[in-house]
Amino acid sequence: MSRAHRNTAAIAAVVDALEAGREPAREQVRDAVRTLLADLAALAPGHSVEVRVPPFGAIQCVPGPRHTRGTPPNVVETDPVTWIMLATGRTAWSEAVAAGKVRASGIRTDLSGVLPVWSA
Repeated sequence: MSRAHRNTAAIAAVVDALEAGREPAREQVRDAVRTLLADLAALAPGHSVEVRVPPFGAIQCVPGPRHTRGTPPNVVETDPVTWIMLATGRTAWSEAVAAGKVRASGIRTDLSGVLPVWSA
């Protein structure tokens, strides 16, 4: 996703809804997840870590050895709301991992050095 097509309105709307204790619209969550994943891929280009946010998206990022077949050795997986909270700096990486909201396997999966990717 190019910078010109970033959906910052969706990100802001989802964050506002979550902080107000409301459930955000599914379409806004989808757009926010995809935009934030694209931002992460641009900030940490590479193919050594796969970041999965089902059901909305997955990317490869972080410099290092490229994975081409089978299950990647470095995988991060989380739910959409946790991803949005991590990518916007509302939740710390260490907190999400400790709470079991992020499943990270592999030696390159600590994303604390590249998060958050967005701020209001």
